[in-house]
Amino acid sequence: MPRFSIPPHTRVATLACVAALGLSACGGSSPDSGASAEGRTTVVAAFYPLAYAAIQVGGDNVDVIDLTPPGAEPHDLELSPAQVAQIAEADLVLYVPGFQPALDDAIDQVAADHALDVTEQIPLLPAEEHSDEQEDDHGDDGHDALAGDPHVWLNPLNMSIIGAEIRDRLATLDPSLQGAVTAGSSDLDVAMTALNDEWLTGTATCRSRDLVVSHEAFAYLAAQYDFAQVGIAGISPETEPSPARLAEIADFVRANGVTTIYYETLVDPKVANTIAAETGATTAVLDPIEGLAEGSTQDYVSLMLANLAAIQSGQGCA
Repeated sequence: MPRFSIPPHTRVATLACVAALGLSACGGSSPDSGASAEGRTTVVAAFYPLAYAAIQVGGDNVDVIDLTPPGAEPHDLELSPAQVAQIAEADLVLYVPGFQPALDDAIDQVAADHALDVTEQIPLLPAEEHSDEQEDDHGDDGHDALAGDPHVWLNPLNMSIIGAEIRDRLATLDPSLQGAVTAGSSDLDVAMTALNDEWLTGTATCRSRDLVVSHEAFAYLAAQYDFAQVGIAGISPETEPSPARLAEIADFVRANGVTTIYYETLVDPKVANTIAAETGATTAVLDPIEGLAEGSTQDYVSLMLANLAAIQSGQGCA
Protein backbone atom coordinates (compact mmCIF):
# COMPACT_ATOMS: atom_id res chain seq x y z
CA MET A 1 0.00 0.00 0.00
CA PRO A 2 1.20 3.57 -0.62
CA ARG A 3 2.39 5.62 2.31
CA PHE A 4 2.19 9.35 2.81
CA SER A 5 5.44 10.87 4.00
CA ILE A 6 6.38 13.86 6.07
CA PRO A 7 9.71 15.67 6.09
CA PRO A 8 11.80 14.57 9.11
CA HIS A 9 12.28 18.10 10.42
CA THR A 10 8.50 18.53 10.64
CA ARG A 11 8.02 15.37 12.65
CA VAL A 12 10.82 16.33 15.02
CA ALA A 13 9.33 19.77 15.58
CA THR A 14 5.85 18.35 16.09
CA LEU A 15 6.86 15.68 18.56
CA ALA A 16 9.16 18.03 20.44
CA CYS A 17 6.23 20.38 20.76
CA VAL A 18 3.73 17.84 22.00
CA ALA A 19 6.30 16.50 24.45
CA ALA A 20 6.19 19.81 26.30
CA LEU A 21 3.56 18.93 28.88
CA GLY A 22 2.13 22.36 29.37
CA LEU A 23 2.15 23.07 25.62
CA SER A 24 3.71 26.45 26.42
CA ALA A 25 6.45 25.57 23.96
CA CYS A 26 3.83 25.06 21.26
CA GLY A 27 2.72 28.63 20.87
CA GLY A 28 0.47 28.57 23.90
CA SER A 29 -2.16 31.26 24.06
CA SER A 30 -2.50 32.95 20.69
CA PRO A 31 -6.10 34.10 20.04
CA ASP A 32 -6.80 31.21 17.66
CA SER A 33 -5.00 28.46 19.55
CA GLY A 34 -7.68 27.29 21.96
CA ALA A 35 -11.34 27.38 22.84
CA SER A 36 -13.46 30.20 21.49
CA ALA A 37 -13.40 33.35 23.57
CA GLU A 38 -17.16 33.65 23.02
CA GLY A 39 -17.86 30.17 24.38
CA ARG A 40 -18.56 28.51 21.05
CA THR A 41 -17.36 24.96 20.44
CA THR A 42 -13.98 24.87 18.74
CA VAL A 43 -13.58 22.39 15.88
CA VAL A 44 -10.23 21.77 14.20
CA ALA A 45 -10.58 20.28 10.72
CA ALA A 46 -7.72 18.55 8.93
CA PHE A 47 -8.50 20.03 5.52
CA TYR A 48 -11.20 21.85 3.56
CA PRO A 49 -14.06 19.33 3.02
CA LEU A 50 -14.11 18.51 6.74
CA ALA A 51 -14.11 22.22 7.60
CA TYR A 52 -16.97 22.75 5.16
CA ALA A 53 -19.04 19.97 6.73
CA ALA A 54 -18.39 21.28 10.24
CA ILE A 55 -19.48 24.79 9.27
CA GLN A 56 -22.65 23.52 7.60
CA VAL A 57 -23.60 21.44 10.64
CA GLY A 58 -22.48 23.75 13.42
CA GLY A 59 -23.19 27.14 11.90
CA ASP A 60 -22.66 30.05 14.27
CA ASN A 61 -22.38 27.69 17.21
CA VAL A 62 -18.89 26.53 16.27
CA ASP A 63 -15.54 28.09 15.51
CA VAL A 64 -13.90 26.03 12.76
CA ILE A 65 -10.13 26.04 12.21
CA ASP A 66 -8.87 24.54 8.93
CA LEU A 67 -5.32 23.26 9.45
CA THR A 68 -4.56 23.27 5.71
CA PRO A 69 -4.32 26.83 4.35
CA PRO A 70 -5.64 27.80 0.89
CA GLY A 71 -3.24 26.87 -1.89
CA ALA A 72 -1.54 24.12 0.14
CA GLU A 73 -1.59 20.42 -0.72
CA PRO A 74 -3.04 18.69 2.37
CA HIS A 75 -0.89 15.57 1.90
CA ASP A 76 2.09 17.84 2.62
CA LEU A 77 0.72 19.30 5.85
CA GLU A 78 3.41 20.43 8.25
CA LEU A 79 2.16 21.45 11.69
CA SER A 80 3.45 24.56 13.37
CA PRO A 81 3.76 24.63 17.16
CA ALA A 82 0.71 26.90 17.29
CA GLN A 83 -1.31 24.39 15.28
CA VAL A 84 -0.35 21.58 17.66
CA ALA A 85 -1.67 23.75 20.47
CA GLN A 86 -4.91 24.26 18.54
CA ILE A 87 -5.27 20.50 18.15
CA ALA A 88 -4.62 19.92 21.85
CA GLU A 89 -7.04 22.59 23.05
CA ALA A 90 -9.89 22.05 20.57
CA ASP A 91 -13.19 20.54 21.62
CA LEU A 92 -13.21 18.35 18.50
CA VAL A 93 -10.63 17.40 15.85
CA LEU A 94 -11.84 16.03 12.49
CA TYR A 95 -9.46 13.91 10.44
CA VAL A 96 -8.97 10.99 8.04
CA PRO A 97 -6.42 8.51 9.42
CA GLY A 98 -3.33 8.00 7.28
CA PHE A 99 -4.04 10.98 5.03
CA GLN A 100 -1.82 13.43 6.92
CA PRO A 101 0.78 11.60 9.04
CA ALA A 102 1.85 14.74 10.92
CA LEU A 103 -1.70 15.15 12.14
CA ASP A 104 -1.94 11.48 13.08
CA ASP A 105 1.16 11.95 15.26
CA ALA A 106 -0.26 15.02 16.97
CA ILE A 107 -3.61 13.34 17.62
CA ASP A 108 -1.90 10.32 19.14
CA GLN A 109 0.01 12.60 21.49
CA VAL A 110 -2.46 15.33 22.47
CA ALA A 111 -5.96 14.70 21.05
CA ALA A 112 -6.77 11.00 21.20
CA ASP A 113 -9.74 11.69 23.48
CA HIS A 114 -11.34 14.39 21.31
CA ALA A 115 -10.62 13.37 17.71
CA LEU A 116 -13.18 11.99 15.24
CA ASP A 117 -12.23 9.73 12.36
CA VAL A 118 -14.87 10.89 9.87
CA THR A 119 -14.60 7.67 7.84
CA GLU A 120 -15.83 5.43 10.69
CA GLN A 121 -19.31 5.01 9.17
CA ILE A 122 -18.24 4.93 5.51
CA PRO A 123 -17.36 1.68 3.67
CA LEU A 124 -13.84 2.31 2.39
CA LEU A 125 -12.72 1.42 -1.11
CA PRO A 126 -9.30 -0.25 -1.38
CA ALA A 127 -6.20 1.90 -1.70
CA GLU A 128 -4.64 0.13 -4.67
CA GLU A 129 -0.89 -0.02 -5.14
CA HIS A 130 0.97 0.36 -8.43
CA SER A 131 3.97 -1.93 -8.27
CA ASP A 132 5.84 0.11 -10.89
CA GLU A 133 5.58 3.49 -9.14
CA GLN A 134 8.79 5.26 -8.21
CA GLU A 135 9.36 6.33 -4.61
CA ASP A 136 9.26 10.03 -3.84
CA ASP A 137 12.08 11.84 -2.08
CA HIS A 138 10.69 11.46 1.44
CA GLY A 139 11.19 7.73 1.92
CA ASP A 140 9.28 5.59 4.40
CA ASP A 141 7.37 7.70 6.89
CA GLY A 142 6.99 4.90 9.43
CA HIS A 143 3.19 4.84 9.25
CA ASP A 144 1.00 1.85 8.72
CA ALA A 145 -0.45 1.39 5.25
CA LEU A 146 -3.78 3.06 4.62
CA ALA A 147 -6.78 0.98 5.59
CA GLY A 148 -8.53 2.18 2.42
CA ASP A 149 -8.82 5.02 -0.07
CA PRO A 150 -9.17 8.20 2.03
CA HIS A 151 -10.90 10.42 -0.60
CA VAL A 152 -14.41 9.70 0.70
CA TRP A 153 -15.74 13.26 0.33
CA LEU A 154 -15.93 13.05 -3.49
CA ASN A 155 -19.21 11.17 -3.17
CA PRO A 156 -21.72 13.76 -1.89
CA LEU A 157 -23.65 11.09 -0.02
CA ASN A 158 -20.54 10.42 2.05
CA MET A 159 -20.53 14.10 2.98
CA SER A 160 -24.01 13.55 4.42
CA ILE A 161 -22.62 10.70 6.52
CA ILE A 162 -19.74 12.88 7.70
CA GLY A 163 -22.22 15.61 8.61
CA ALA A 164 -24.24 13.17 10.70
CA GLU A 165 -21.10 12.03 12.54
CA ILE A 166 -20.19 15.64 13.31
CA ARG A 167 -23.78 16.32 14.46
CA ASP A 168 -23.72 13.43 16.91
CA ARG A 169 -20.34 14.37 18.36
CA LEU A 170 -21.23 18.06 18.74
CA ALA A 171 -24.52 17.19 20.44
CA THR A 172 -22.65 14.94 22.84
CA LEU A 173 -20.15 17.68 23.63
CA ASP A 174 -22.90 20.23 24.23
CA PRO A 175 -26.47 18.88 24.50
CA SER A 176 -27.84 22.42 24.17
CA LEU A 177 -26.73 22.29 20.50
CA GLN A 178 -28.90 19.27 19.68
CA GLY A 179 -31.59 21.22 17.83
CA ALA A 180 -29.20 23.48 15.93
CA VAL A 181 -26.82 20.75 14.77
CA THR A 182 -29.70 18.43 13.83
CA ALA A 183 -31.08 21.19 11.61
CA GLY A 184 -27.64 21.89 10.15
CA SER A 185 -27.04 18.23 9.40
CA SER A 186 -30.47 17.94 7.79
CA ASP A 187 -29.79 20.95 5.57
CA LEU A 188 -26.44 19.48 4.54
CA ASP A 189 -28.14 16.17 3.73
CA VAL A 190 -30.72 17.91 1.53
CA ALA A 191 -27.98 19.80 -0.32
CA MET A 192 -25.85 16.69 -0.82
CA THR A 193 -28.83 14.66 -2.03
CA ALA A 194 -29.67 17.36 -4.58
CA LEU A 195 -26.03 17.49 -5.69
CA ASN A 196 -25.95 13.70 -6.07
CA ASP A 197 -29.16 13.77 -8.13
CA GLU A 198 -27.67 16.42 -10.42
CA TRP A 199 -24.57 14.29 -10.93
CA LEU A 200 -26.61 11.16 -11.63
CA THR A 201 -28.70 12.99 -14.24
CA GLY A 202 -25.76 14.86 -15.73
CA THR A 203 -23.58 11.77 -16.24
CA ALA A 204 -26.22 9.26 -17.32
CA THR A 205 -25.42 9.39 -21.04
CA CYS A 206 -21.66 9.96 -21.21
CA ARG A 207 -19.94 8.50 -24.28
CA SER A 208 -16.82 7.45 -22.34
CA ARG A 209 -16.86 5.94 -18.86
CA ASP A 210 -13.05 5.91 -18.47
CA LEU A 211 -11.68 8.71 -16.26
CA VAL A 212 -7.94 9.11 -16.84
CA VAL A 213 -6.70 11.21 -13.92
CA SER A 214 -3.33 12.43 -12.72
CA HIS A 215 -3.66 10.54 -9.42
CA GLU A 216 -6.23 8.20 -7.99
CA ALA A 217 -8.32 10.56 -5.89
CA PHE A 218 -11.62 9.86 -7.65
CA ALA A 219 -12.56 6.26 -6.84
CA TYR A 220 -15.63 7.23 -4.77
CA LEU A 221 -16.84 9.63 -7.46
CA ALA A 222 -16.24 7.02 -10.16
CA ALA A 223 -18.03 4.28 -8.23
CA GLN A 224 -21.04 6.48 -7.50
CA TYR A 225 -21.50 7.66 -11.10
CA ASP A 226 -20.50 4.53 -13.05
CA PHE A 227 -17.05 5.55 -14.25
CA ALA A 228 -13.80 3.59 -14.24
CA GLN A 229 -10.91 5.51 -12.72
CA VAL A 230 -7.56 5.11 -14.48
CA GLY A 231 -4.82 6.82 -12.49
CA ILE A 232 -1.49 7.87 -13.96
CA ALA A 233 -0.16 7.86 -10.38
CA GLY A 234 -1.64 6.06 -7.39
CA ILE A 235 -3.23 7.34 -4.18
CA SER A 236 -0.37 9.70 -3.31
CA PRO A 237 0.16 12.61 -5.73
CA GLU A 238 3.80 12.76 -4.60
CA THR A 239 4.63 9.38 -6.15
CA GLU A 240 6.15 9.64 -9.60
CA PRO A 241 4.78 7.21 -12.22
CA SER A 242 7.45 5.13 -13.89
CA PRO A 243 8.17 5.33 -17.64
CA ALA A 244 6.46 1.95 -17.97
CA ARG A 245 3.33 3.32 -16.29
CA LEU A 246 3.30 6.38 -18.56
CA ALA A 247 3.58 4.12 -21.62
CA GLU A 248 0.79 1.91 -20.28
CA ILE A 249 -1.53 4.90 -19.80
CA ALA A 250 -0.72 6.30 -23.25
CA ASP A 251 -1.59 2.93 -24.80
CA PHE A 252 -4.84 2.83 -22.81
CA VAL A 253 -5.80 6.33 -23.98
CA ARG A 254 -5.26 5.42 -27.63
CA ALA A 255 -6.97 2.03 -27.41
CA ASN A 256 -10.08 3.33 -25.64
CA GLY A 257 -10.66 6.60 -27.45
CA VAL A 258 -10.03 8.71 -24.37
CA THR A 259 -10.08 12.39 -25.34
CA THR A 260 -9.44 14.13 -22.00
CA ILE A 261 -6.75 13.73 -19.34
CA TYR A 262 -7.67 15.30 -16.00
CA TYR A 263 -5.23 17.11 -13.73
CA GLU A 264 -5.66 18.86 -10.38
CA THR A 265 -5.63 22.43 -9.16
CA LEU A 266 -2.98 21.99 -6.44
CA VAL A 267 -0.65 19.55 -8.23
CA ASP A 268 1.80 20.13 -11.12
CA PRO A 269 0.03 19.13 -14.38
CA LYS A 270 3.21 18.10 -16.23
CA VAL A 271 2.43 14.37 -16.24
CA ALA A 272 -1.09 14.91 -17.61
CA ASN A 273 0.31 17.29 -20.20
CA THR A 274 2.90 14.70 -21.25
CA ILE A 275 0.27 12.01 -21.83
CA ALA A 276 -2.01 14.44 -23.66
CA ALA A 277 0.80 15.64 -25.95
CA GLU A 278 1.77 12.07 -26.78
CA THR A 279 -1.75 10.87 -27.53
CA GLY A 280 -3.47 13.94 -28.96
CA ALA A 281 -5.86 14.19 -26.01
CA THR A 282 -6.73 17.45 -24.30
CA THR A 283 -6.39 18.28 -20.60
CA ALA A 284 -8.92 19.61 -18.13
CA VAL A 285 -9.11 20.30 -14.40
CA LEU A 286 -10.86 17.80 -12.15
CA ASP A 287 -10.63 19.09 -8.62
CA PRO A 288 -10.24 16.52 -5.79
CA ILE A 289 -11.45 19.27 -3.44
CA GLU A 290 -8.72 18.55 -0.93
CA GLY A 291 -8.31 22.30 -0.42
CA LEU A 292 -9.20 25.67 -1.87
CA ALA A 293 -6.95 27.66 -4.17
CA GLU A 294 -5.62 30.93 -2.77
CA GLY A 295 -8.20 33.68 -3.17
CA SER A 296 -10.95 31.22 -4.15
CA THR A 297 -14.56 32.19 -3.49
CA GLN A 298 -15.81 28.68 -4.30
CA ASP A 299 -17.25 26.14 -1.88
CA TYR A 300 -17.73 22.38 -1.94
CA VAL A 301 -20.98 22.53 -3.93
CA SER A 302 -19.73 24.95 -6.57
CA LEU A 303 -16.51 22.96 -6.98
CA MET A 304 -18.46 19.73 -7.42
CA LEU A 305 -20.67 21.43 -10.01
CA ALA A 306 -17.54 22.67 -11.82
CA ASN A 307 -16.27 19.08 -11.76
CA LEU A 308 -19.57 17.91 -13.24
CA ALA A 309 -19.26 20.43 -16.07
CA ALA A 310 -15.68 19.25 -16.73
CA ILE A 311 -16.80 15.61 -16.83
CA GLN A 312 -19.73 16.36 -19.11
CA SER A 313 -17.41 18.09 -21.57
CA GLY A 314 -14.50 15.68 -21.32
CA GLN A 315 -16.54 12.46 -21.36
CA GLY A 316 -18.97 13.42 -24.11
CA CYS A 317 -22.11 13.55 -21.98
CA ALA A 318 -25.14 14.59 -24.00
